[in-house]
Amino acid sequence: MIEIKNLTKKFGKLVVLDGLDLDIKSGGIFAVLGPNGSGKTTLIKSILGMVIPNSGEITIDNISVLKQWEYRNEINYLPQIANFPANLTVVELIEMVKNLRPKKSNENELITLFGLTPFLNQKLGNLSGGTKQKVNIILTFMFDSNLIILDEPTNGLDPVALIHLKEIIKQEKEKGKTLIITTHIMGLVEEIADEIVFLLDGKIYFRGSVADLKNQTNQTNIEHAIAHLLTKENV
Repeated sequence: MIEIKNLTKKFGKLVVLDGLDLDIKSGGIFAVLGPNGSGKTTLIKSILGMVIPNSGEITIDNISVLKQWEYRNEINYLPQIANFPANLTVVELIEMVKNLRPKKSNENELITLFGLTPFLNQKLGNLSGGTKQKVNIILTFMFDSNLIILDEPTNGLDPVALIHLKEIIKQEKEKGKTLIITTHIMGLVEEIADEIVFLLDGKIYFRGSVADLKNQTNQTNIEHAIAHLLTKENV
């Protein structure tokens, strides 16, 4: 589905992505991991066209997407920080996003699932961080797209909302969707990810399943396995 070749991005003298090669097949949950500054967000934003790389190629379904925009209508994206206009109400924001995307939406079911009905007429600037994240989730999943990108999707969620989010992610996978997730919550990765890629200094340091990572590092849980990778790199 996604093929990335020799992707390089620099911010001044800082090399954030260093000739990165990566292919992501259709279907399943693909977790992008790495410490802060490893290039995760820049990689995601490059796929979304929000960052223009210095060199390299990105194709989705064999079509180059660099400096294009139409393909974004076929991607559902949950940003890490829900920066919404503070003066809009929840329902006004939902309607605005619906008007921007020429697709059928199913927001009512999600609103009920996440208990947002009492908040629909409240200003976004008055909502708690967790409630804003629920709005973020609704905006992400209310459209039907084959590619879904989730950047730290669990931020601020209470346990019940987290359960609902994981259920939705698994349901989307069962429909054959491709989900790319970045997260620092290793328990979530272990529970849902089919494959992981670990970035370090803009390069791929490991790729495989959670079981592969544990076997390679001779660790019994993913947190210790990731720590082992980082310790090994710094020796």
